[in-house]
Amino acid sequence: MPRTLILGLGNDILTDDAIGLRLAQVLRASFSHSSDVDVRETTEMGLALLDHFAGYVQVWLLDAIQTGQAEPGFLHELDAAGLKQLAGGSPHFLGVGETLALGRQLGLEMPRQVGILAVEVEDPFTLGTRMTPALETALPGLAHRIANRISGRHAGVRKSAPLAHPFKGEPEVE
Repeated sequence: MPRTLILGLGNDILTDDAIGLRLAQVLRASFSHSSDVDVRETTEMGLALLDHFAGYVQVWLLDAIQTGQAEPGFLHELDAAGLKQLAGGSPHFLGVGETLALGRQLGLEMPRQVGILAVEVEDPFTLGTRMTPALETALPGLAHRIANRISGRHAGVRKSAPLAHPFKGEPEVE
């Protein structure tokens, strides 16, 4: 079984809320050669994520977030402990810590590392199957940076406060 799960979260009929799903679709090709990485997408949230988490050592969640503190396309990096600091939010993040704790109590093998890569969005509420132009434009660059981050090729990427990880606008790092 692969040791790392990349899980795109979102709703594919709510414009920018689909960014996590779309990123997972693009990233699937980047990791198709790796037997150690599994890429999936889901519209589920909360305790329904338990089945997705079980058996992995590391999980990366990809989702939309609207904090109002950054431009659309800005990539926030969090860990499960950092969710309580979150201004704004996504319903998919609710209960991630509790889901992991429950899985451990049930004796399931839960990931030891959970990273959350949340893309600042413009409109996560309007019904529609197309994301806003800002996110459509940012998608390829975000996917490239996320693939590098998850692959460990992120030397030189500036670390910042727990909420924000400024991938957008930075030079490409290989």
